[in-house]
Amino acid sequence: MPIQSKIPKGNILSIDIGGTNIKACLLSPNGKLLTEFKKTPTPKKSSPEAVLEGITTLAADFKDFEKISIGFPGYVKHGIVQTAPNLAENKWANVDLAQQVSNHFGKPVRLINDADQQGLGIAEGKGLEIIFTLGTGFGTAILYDGELLPHLELSHLPVTKKEDYDDFIGDRGFEKVGKKKWNKRLKYIIEIYKTVFNYDRLYIGGGNSNEINFTLDQNITLVSNKDGIKGGAKLWAAKEKYHIHTTYPDK
Repeated sequence: MPIQSKIPKGNILSIDIGGTNIKACLLSPNGKLLTEFKKTPTPKKSSPEAVLEGITTLAADFKDFEKISIGFPGYVKHGIVQTAPNLAENKWANVDLAQQVSNHFGKPVRLINDADQQGLGIAEGKGLEIIFTLGTGFGTAILYDGELLPHLELSHLPVTKKEDYDDFIGDRGFEKVGKKKWNKRLKYIIEIYKTVFNYDRLYIGGGNSNEINFTLDQNITLVSNKDGIKGGAKLWAAKEKYHIHTTYPDK
């Protein structure tokens, strides 16, 4: 799908920062995908400067957007990154990434956790819905009747004496124990969530969701990045709720 030469007013550059790749596309205000995804490898030991450079490189292919949405793999509060353990340790505390991107592009930015942004796009708005993202780490989002609940870094809860959820079910866990045992681990985690949250629906996405080899319950759905892409638009449709104001120069 070629990038359109005439983009209607109000379109959004939606960016998903992952532990492996940084991805982006253009969305209409109602979440319609206007371009194919573009991606670039996430820099190793990604500092804020390296991630901003990756976003800049990626965004060169997109024109005429008015707003930017960013899903970030860590804890984000009011647009400010607090943690990013799957990028670079000890380099992301209190980083105003939303403001930095806004300053660079001269456009307003909203920034939330990547699983939360996916959840906004995926959830049907009926009861308690939970999103898992199985990739470099273990991402989660929780919504009730379509409202995003405060983010919880459940990936850092201990699941064994030596491992948290990131270690247990993320890439490190997959590489350590292999596909068969990894699937047993995922079954175990799903049972924990069924007991603790009694969710109405669970959605599972992320690159490693392709490795699932067991039958899922009827209220569990596999999803893709494209299923959640509307989250980048819903982030802007949510008025003031999920962001901090960014001030930006005219460009």
